[in-house]
Amino acid sequence: MTERAFVDTNVWVYLHDPASPEKRELAKKALRRLGSNVAISNQVLGEFFHTIVRSKGGRPALLARDRAARIVRRMARMRSNVPADADLLLDALDLAEERRVSIWDGLMLRSAKAAGCRRMLSEDLNAGEDYDGVVVENPFAPPGA
Repeated sequence: MTERAFVDTNVWVYLHDPASPEKRELAKKALRRLGSNVAISNQVLGEFFHTIVRSKGGRPALLARDRAARIVRRMARMRSNVPADADLLLDALDLAEERRVSIWDGLMLRSAKAAGCRRMLSEDLNAGEDYDGVVVENPFAPPGA
């Protein structure tokens, strides 16, 4: 059985990005391997919706708002959706200061830890780095990188 992992927003966005077919396939494979052993947070849901429905630099939105909202509703029902309370936020703030990461990354790392995950799939942080028991894995990195 695969150990549960926290999945960062970028993995979910690439899953729906036809402009990045290689990363789309890698995101599919990573999520397929995890099956139901996925943890997310409300932050991931909000970031996903914001990213997927906005047009940027002349590029149209990746999904229409109604379709994106349906996907977010489905994701929100996942068994391991970690809510953030004030204590989690303050802990994330401490981590962000300590490790020099953004508050948003700190909040995801602390959400991963709160969900009991020892892994977080993300391309935004240093692959292989251990953040107090949560190790970052980049599902888009070449094998052996």
